[in-house]
Amino acid sequence: MDYDAIVVGGGIIGLTIARRLGQAGQRVAVLEAERAWGQHASSRNSEVVHAGIYYTPGSLKARTCREGRLRLLEYCAARAIRTRTPGKYIVACDDHERTELEHIAQRAAANGVMLQWCEGAEVRADEPAVQCTAALFSPTTAIVDSHALVAAVAGDVRDAGGDLVVGCRFDRATRRPGGLDVVAGDTEVSTRLLFLAAGARSPQLATKIEGFAPLATPTGHFAKGNYFRLAGGPRFTHLVYPVPSDGGLGIHVTLDLEGNARLGPDVEWTTGLDYDVDATRASRFAAAARRYAPGIEDEALCPDYAGVRAKIVGPGEPAADFVVSTPADHGVDGVVALFGIESPGLTAAFALADHAIAAVHGAGSGARGLLL
Repeated sequence: MDYDAIVVGGGIIGLTIARRLGQAGQRVAVLEAERAWGQHASSRNSEVVHAGIYYTPGSLKARTCREGRLRLLEYCAARAIRTRTPGKYIVACDDHERTELEHIAQRAAANGVMLQWCEGAEVRADEPAVQCTAALFSPTTAIVDSHALVAAVAGDVRDAGGDLVVGCRFDRATRRPGGLDVVAGDTEVSTRLLFLAAGARSPQLATKIEGFAPLATPTGHFAKGNYFRLAGGPRFTHLVYPVPSDGGLGIHVTLDLEGNARLGPDVEWTTGLDYDVDATRASRFAAAARRYAPGIEDEALCPDYAGVRAKIVGPGEPAADFVVSTPADHGVDGVVALFGIESPGLTAAFALADHAIAAVHGAGSGARGLLL
């Protein structure tokens, strides 16, 4: 069967790419190795709709987060997908962290995100469980039902005539005139375009595309994030974050749509996709959270779930921007590959999908007629 585009990866990024293509009249297929959509980072995260605070101004993360946030919330409102906007505090517990808050506020302002400075007494009046010297408040930080979001976008792909194929592992792609031949499972199909949006697996799968330049394939790293449910102790009405730490945003308090709290994620460097939560890590989580919420006891934490970030940098290295690799980068006409799509990937999804499709402009003759 011939397709205009094949998308490898059925998480929120791959699905939003396929949705956009299908609604533009392209014949598209999504190949997902798992038995359901969004089984990895798309559903194993904090479900936070980020405001765009931390990212390097002008970076792809910064730009797609801000635009994607607005589009995601508009989409959810139109589809009756549940969201809530509790806002979040980023808290400082000593003078060094207070200085870090000032740097965060400056970066946020450069990204067009205005935060409210609060002294510790103001925070305690609003969130009695929290003790800090100062904080930044982000009134626009929201939470979303990520499972319902993934299901709705997958439904849009289907409604636009796209083929959604689960349990179908991408094996290889070889070049042919005007496109590529793709082998997945027992099936071989042809396509003019191939989008690689497989999250943490993207670096590995890029090596299965004939002619993909090895130097254009970043080294993938797996940074596991564990979550613990807060089954007792203080109640929270806002998200509460410490200042960012190496590899992540620190163990923070997030809320689900029913108001239940969880702690996480931490950063546990692993060698693959591992979703088991080690219950003995609870004491470390509680100790980290007690810096700003002293009422949290070890016994209140129950293992919940884990996710794995699609890192393209290792321990101790500075955070990387999203990478959308085009034929000019890797040398294969008709292929656009996405690497390092970690947080804020869920927030950025709709904008990032458009950016990836716009990258088709560099895909050569095989892409003609598909530019949107």
